Amino acid sequence: MTTTTLPQSPAEAELARLIVSTLNLDTAPAEIDPEAPLYGEGLGLDSIDMLEISLVVAQRYGVKLRADDEKNQSIFRSLRSLSAHIQAQREAA
Repeated sequence: MTTTTLPQSPAEAELARLIVSTLNLDTAPAEIDPEAPLYGEGLGLDSIDMLEISLVVAQRYGVKLRADDEKNQSIFRSLRSLSAHIQAQREAA
């Protein structure tokens, strides 16, 4: 569990709620530091969690996240980077 050091934007807060509910995390969405790593250290998610997040993001936002995307490491770096990627893809559509 991480302590919030930076405030979440409204889009990040919505995404945090989606991640917590999808993965049944014991962390409150507001407690997720938007800059903390999602994978491994930080929130402690694994590759199966990332797959579940990808599926729910596609359902909720219509943004497809592919397993073979070379940018996945930067996309899934943090709540903030994932939210920014989703927003950019939605604007480009």
